[in-house]
Amino acid sequence: MELQDSVRVIRGIGEKTAAGLEKLNIHTVQELLDFFPRRYVGYGPPVPVAEAAEFDRVTIRGIVCTSGKVLRGSRQQVTVLSVRDKTGSVEMVWFNSPYIAKTLKKGLEFCFTGTLRLKGQKRVMEMPEIFTPEKYEKMRSVLQPIYHLTAGVKNYQLRKAVEGAEPLIRTLPEELPEDVIERYGLLHRRDAVQSVHFPKDEAILGQARKRLAFDEFYHFLLGVKKMREECVASESDFRIPEEAKEKLDRLLEGLPYRLTEGQEKALQDVMRDMNSGYVMSRMIQGDVGCGKTIIAAAALFVTALSGRQGALMVPTEVLAIQHFEDLQKLYSGYGIRVALLVSSLSVKEKREIMSGLSDGSLDIVVGTHALIQERVNYRNLGLVVTDEEHRFGVRQREKLSEKGTLPHVLVMSATPIPRSLALILYADLDISVIRELPGGRKKILNCVVGTDYRPTAYRFIRGEVEKGHQAYIICPKVEDSEGSELENVESYAEKLQQLYGNALRVTPLHGRMKEEEKQHILREFREGRIDVLVSTTVIEVGINNPNATVMMVENAERFGLAQLHQLRGRVGRGTEQAYCIFVNVKKSEEALSRLKVLEESNDGFHIASEDLRLRGPGDFFGVRQSGDLMFRVADIYEHADMLKAAQDYLLSV
Repeated sequence: MELQDSVRVIRGIGEKTAAGLEKLNIHTVQELLDFFPRRYVGYGPPVPVAEAAEFDRVTIRGIVCTSGKVLRGSRQQVTVLSVRDKTGSVEMVWFNSPYIAKTLKKGLEFCFTGTLRLKGQKRVMEMPEIFTPEKYEKMRSVLQPIYHLTAGVKNYQLRKAVEGAEPLIRTLPEELPEDVIERYGLLHRRDAVQSVHFPKDEAILGQARKRLAFDEFYHFLLGVKKMREECVASESDFRIPEEAKEKLDRLLEGLPYRLTEGQEKALQDVMRDMNSGYVMSRMIQGDVGCGKTIIAAAALFVTALSGRQGALMVPTEVLAIQHFEDLQKLYSGYGIRVALLVSSLSVKEKREIMSGLSDGSLDIVVGTHALIQERVNYRNLGLVVTDEEHRFGVRQREKLSEKGTLPHVLVMSATPIPRSLALILYADLDISVIRELPGGRKKILNCVVGTDYRPTAYRFIRGEVEKGHQAYIICPKVEDSEGSELENVESYAEKLQQLYGNALRVTPLHGRMKEEEKQHILREFREGRIDVLVSTTVIEVGINNPNATVMMVENAERFGLAQLHQLRGRVGRGTEQAYCIFVNVKKSEEALSRLKVLEESNDGFHIASEDLRLRGPGDFFGVRQSGDLMFRVADIYEHADMLKAAQDYLLSV
């Protein structure tokens, strides 16, 4: 067996498993070993039932004291049985797993690991893992890796495959010189890969992830350096005609607001770059709601009036449709042809748009990753704008840029990365920062509360709706059958509608819905026909409804600070006072101190700095920041020292 062999050479991997691994882009043994766990689970000593706290992940060792009952509903089967130890009993619940009733016989002893909840006077554990006492004792000695999965691949299959490839870890090549490894206190590559898949303890795992983060940062920065070298001295024949400048002035004068000082400065930077005779590579970094989009709209506007095409790539269809509709309204009367290209369009619609882009009859296209498909060709692409850059990464940015002959590149990001890190991560870009919010907006008022505050929050939301406003409630998951302590969209919306009756209109929204359904719900919300939108983080980026004044986030302790700040940015977009309520379910001191940062500040850059200060290696075992540049292991906060070390090493070679 060699590193470049197909995974099929590993014992136990058949055609079906190999097909599942291919969906994860795992084709070779090397790719399997480079597919690192996303998190780990540790198993502590069993806890007496009477001492188990609600919302804690615990292991209960007890005797099955009732036969399993399988309850068949319209949507799912529910298996229920009771387990008892010397101090009390717990009701165990599984969804769509009827075989469990036959496996767990009355009178037998097992260990059950899961999250405990109180439902009335009953202790309940949904979807717990099941072990024999002997098996559980063995589990306690190691950290169990949990991998990203896809349909047809289970975690134990991936684990078994990696175990089959383990002997080849010792043959992995070392890329770094010995003196560099010593200088930065790094593990050798083979030791890091061994420990990340088979960690002996948290300390060695932290060291392994540190080395792998260094490697990821180094290769990322290498790609950034290459892009910078290709673009920095590249000449451009792009010029903005005087007529286009005059029309832009007229467009901006017609806005219902005046640009802030930061917006004016950013716009000047962009216009100067585009007219400089060289290819622009610029990022506009600014807090949520600071008005970056109008700068991009202005740049696309003059691009079209200069006889070139512009492309705006965003991370979600929801956001793409919103930008498309906004640009159509903004450019009305100027003869600019704007198109929308997203995956949910029909084949005929896509074909018509691609034809318009290739023959030049379309000026501007807004879309998702569909814009960088091989079949999409542009007649004269002059400007590429990527929104929420942290969702894409350098390769996708490069791929879209290659669609034209060195087009200008403008990146917009609301991710509050500390400037010291931004200068490293975006070394291929000049950076404009917009710090202030548009005039007329009030600071969002924030509060961190416990679950006992919910009735008060619901009354407050009702009061805001009665004033003519709307509200968001964010839940971490979609539906109850996933089985955990997290609040979920489906049942939450149902319970809230029952509470409000006919007084308020409550609607759920989540990513599993079809795109048409999501668009319909968001349109209804924007038009005021929905009062309370209960949603997952599908609304995190860019959704704009100035009439929404309340954001309530359930299980706020489960989210990273940057993501919570993004979510909070969905309110306070009008002139009315806005509010954000963070519900801290777990009530730990660590979670409270993190959330207090949000309670005390609306400044994304301050929040980013505090996040950098507060987060530590232990965070990997709990809350994870989302959306940080799609590194597999590296985290720009936890591994900030490795980011700087990788930059130092790159500059020295």
